[in-house]
Amino acid sequence: MRGFYTILLFYTFACCTKGKKTRWCTVSDPEQKKCAELAKALVAVLPPAAVAAFARLSCIRASSTTDCIERIRANRADIVTLDAGEVYSAVRQFGLVAVAKEIYSDGGCILSVAVVRNSSIDVRSLQGLRSCHSGVRWTAGWSLPLGFLLSRNYLSWSKEQPLSQDVSTFFNASCVPGATAMAPRLCALCQGQKSYIRQKNYHCETSHSEPFYNSQGALRCLRSGTGDVAFVDHLALESIEGSECDEFRLLCADGTQAPLSQYRSCNLGRGPGGGVVTRVNFRKVARKFITTAQTLFGQRGRERHRFQLFNSSIFRENDLLFKDVTDKLSVLSDDMDVSQVLGLDYVALLKGLGHEGSSLEDSVVRWCCISHAEQKKCEEWALSIKSDPLVCVGAASMRECIEKIKRDEVDAASLDATHSFIAGKCGLVPVVTEYYGRKCARAEGSAHLEADVLPSVVGVAVAKRSSRSIFMGNLGGRRSCQGHMYSPAGWMLPYTHTLSLEHNTSFCDPDQAYNQVFWKGCLPGSQGNLCKVCMGGTGEAATKRCADNHNERFYGNMGALRCLVGDPSGKSHGDVAFLEQHNLQDNIHSLSSTGWAEGWTPSDFELLCGDGRRAPLSEWESCHLGVIPPNIIMTRPVLTARVYDFLMKSQETLAAKSDSEFKLFESQQYGQSDLLFKDATQCFVHTSHMDYRSILGEEFYTRADAVFNCTHSDILEFCGQDVCSIF
Repeated sequence: MRGFYTILLFYTFACCTKGKKTRWCTVSDPEQKKCAELAKALVAVLPPAAVAAFARLSCIRASSTTDCIERIRANRADIVTLDAGEVYSAVRQFGLVAVAKEIYSDGGCILSVAVVRNSSIDVRSLQGLRSCHSGVRWTAGWSLPLGFLLSRNYLSWSKEQPLSQDVSTFFNASCVPGATAMAPRLCALCQGQKSYIRQKNYHCETSHSEPFYNSQGALRCLRSGTGDVAFVDHLALESIEGSECDEFRLLCADGTQAPLSQYRSCNLGRGPGGGVVTRVNFRKVARKFITTAQTLFGQRGRERHRFQLFNSSIFRENDLLFKDVTDKLSVLSDDMDVSQVLGLDYVALLKGLGHEGSSLEDSVVRWCCISHAEQKKCEEWALSIKSDPLVCVGAASMRECIEKIKRDEVDAASLDATHSFIAGKCGLVPVVTEYYGRKCARAEGSAHLEADVLPSVVGVAVAKRSSRSIFMGNLGGRRSCQGHMYSPAGWMLPYTHTLSLEHNTSFCDPDQAYNQVFWKGCLPGSQGNLCKVCMGGTGEAATKRCADNHNERFYGNMGALRCLVGDPSGKSHGDVAFLEQHNLQDNIHSLSSTGWAEGWTPSDFELLCGDGRRAPLSEWESCHLGVIPPNIIMTRPVLTARVYDFLMKSQETLAAKSDSEFKLFESQQYGQSDLLFKDATQCFVHTSHMDYRSILGEEFYTRADAVFNCTHSDILEFCGQDVCSIF
């Protein structure tokens, strides 16, 4: 039966390959030997007549993985396995394609860990130490740890020179295989043989002939006492056994240390594992070859007794051809873009670290704007500052802003509490938080604006004073005005109160509650009955009804108020408005100045309290629906320092121009409220050292988590696409 299967496998492959030879690129003598043994094993298991057509694997000895990429590109080799960082370079810079991805026992990703022997070292005090890295631009040894150090501002990058130059001065000395052409200091600790002949030079090369190459080599660098810290992937920790485990510790992101066994909670980030690349015109052959080799010699291979594809021990080296801990290879389809293979977060990180070289994008901050009015305000902001260039990029909603930031199409946006929760789940991080207090103070000896308490705002329910029969508890069949989809005041808070005694409002999903209670309404970004009251936009801001941005005239706090008072003709649209209290009175006064409606004053409105009372607007502190955390400006982790510096320079420039017509935290002149930032903002407070959960507070975070556990969200579904588990 086994013989029949092997013959069938041969014919399946041969019909597609037509006798084409596969040339595997190796980077050391041990790898060359393993490749040769694979070639022999293929000859041994295939029928003699098939040898010429199928088992023509040849092994091409190169000096490094970079040399392999060049050889494959020049059609002097066909296939090689690379670290994910090199896969990205091979695809984006050299036009190769990824055809397979290594999958390990716990998925398709690796964790970057920092390993030390000295118990006094912590991740905040690495400057001046000697470092060992698995390879330049490698996921665990370079990109993830440097991305972490940059995001925490432990490492400064001027952007006036390549990142490698600043890294070479940050550490006292290093071994970063592959960095020869970048900065000599990055190779100072490497031990490989030096030669003027390229093929014989192994010093600081990405080759097993460099003793400190790859994660095992970086650990060797640490073990020998050459380096003080080693940046490796968590898979390499399996080689540290027994009593030796007690000699090493991991550096955790919070500044503590932990045993090696705690790598899941003590690491510097997660990224994709290794992949196999080839030329575009060879990918079909490469896929067939990989599939066949794995079927025969993989972990569950039918001929595994003859040769083990994922084991290098008999060659006295680690990770030859593939990582030894590989469980299987996932063969990739033609339609998979490199971002799908490696993940959006990782690709954005590599671009942020300059893997594609410098570009105009590196010197600008791209701000996300969700309406014509925001775009106009943003462009005036750009003209009013002397800091780094600001580019204003349009999006259809806050949700699309989050997606665009994750896709590296924009860099930052100010997000309300609910959208900050979503962004945090999507891997974005805080830069600064809007401060609504009375005074912004600098911490002593710090350039940061600090605050012990981040003032919040509250959500309120508002009705016209003349609508005497409206109370919380009898809103069934009424018309609602609700700000926008996912807004804390308009969507998150109202359903937690008894909206109607006659309708079931005990839903976990707010949308179900609102559709059950209200006859119709305007909840921009929603659909069905909750869009029927919306008006759309006109003129330059023309948009379809119920758009999830300021172009919809009933969007946001100002929009919900307009919805409640009726359109300029006097037609009534809503019976109750759910909005934020912070700029309610200003918005009421602006109804006349914006030409929306005449004669309205704060005394024409009342608050609906959760206990069924009604109260004047001035009693909002005792009559509200709940507390709302402040807006957070969020970005991708690697950009926190750049966006923070940009915002601080903007703030200082505009503060010094007191006579300027442009005000960052005012929106009334654009006929709207809360454009780009809440109008209640006094300044930005430094919070990039905090995680989004602690800024939102446990109460709001827990509530949002519970809601989205039972509410479908396209943006969370998009963000949940995890390359670590989808293969």
